Amino acid sequence: MNYKLLGKSGLRVSELCLGAMTFGEDWGWGANKDESRTIFDAFATAGGNFIDTADGYTNGTSEKFVGEFVRGRREHFVIATKFSFNAHPGDPNAGGNHRKHMVEALHGSLKRLGTDYVDLYWMHAWDELTPVEEVMRALDDLVRAGKVLYVGVSDAPAWWIARANTLAEWRDWSPFVGLQIEYNLIERTPERELLPMADALSLGVTAWSPLASGWLTGKYAGKSKEAKRLDQTPAFVERTEHNIAIAGTVVKIARTAGKTPAQVALNWLRARRGVIPILGARKLSQFEDNLRCLKWSLNAKQLAQLDEASRIELGFPMDFLRLKGVHEFLHGGTFERIERRVW
Repeated sequence: MNYKLLGKSGLRVSELCLGAMTFGEDWGWGANKDESRTIFDAFATAGGNFIDTADGYTNGTSEKFVGEFVRGRREHFVIATKFSFNAHPGDPNAGGNHRKHMVEALHGSLKRLGTDYVDLYWMHAWDELTPVEEVMRALDDLVRAGKVLYVGVSDAPAWWIARANTLAEWRDWSPFVGLQIEYNLIERTPERELLPMADALSLGVTAWSPLASGWLTGKYAGKSKEAKRLDQTPAFVERTEHNIAIAGTVVKIARTAGKTPAQVALNWLRARRGVIPILGARKLSQFEDNLRCLKWSLNAKQLAQLDEASRIELGFPMDFLRLKGVHEFLHGGTFERIERRVW
């Protein structure tokens, strides 16, 4: 396991993050306590130190398990948890991004985790209501109180995050150092705004659902029982010809390389600058297979095949700005000789 600085901070985190959403069976699926512990121990043995959970995962069981698993070695791990989740339907203040819920959610998380502080506190999702000034000032208060060391943001528009960090910079508040997004070979739309923003603001990026709800393991791509069952059950990923083709390319490359499709999909993410995949699993065998992605890397040809199969339209204005005629109008034919950062 190698380590990275998390965004514009001095915090060292492992190049893979352990996702603990599967810790607990409260939602009717997931890993029981013993299996969760074996997955956690396998991650720690491999050198992993970055743990991702949330107050709402498995009704709080995930945080309780993580707290138990780090007991006696708390200082070694970087624990990230989240707020925004409403656990009391009908109560408008029991969820969202506002100060009241933020403080109450953190107190609950600290109690379940059995710790005095969290290393990284994520705003779980933008509620579209709370003023940005309130969010950033309230988070800064938690940092100054020593209950939170760093703050991050998940599932929010790029314009809102950019405004939040600019405001924090102007007012000497704690800025977001991390961005958490859904990102994988099937969901590449963050490349339009979110990833360029993260690069410009020096935000560390963690990617949830790196295997696209199992699609990039190949099990939904063909005519298997799992693929047929998917037609009758809700899923985050639609069963389209395009998505089937992407999964098929992953499977093809995996067979040629003698690796598993999951490892191929994870290594495509690992090759993206500054991106840390979040690994979650219900079985130790699945998790150990995912960890083996660290033992090898995709070559340039394989990366090009995957990029081509999964390419998206960036939309306006980027597709317009990358037209050859626009390049010539702006740069006088020198565009290809100018060093630039692109996703």
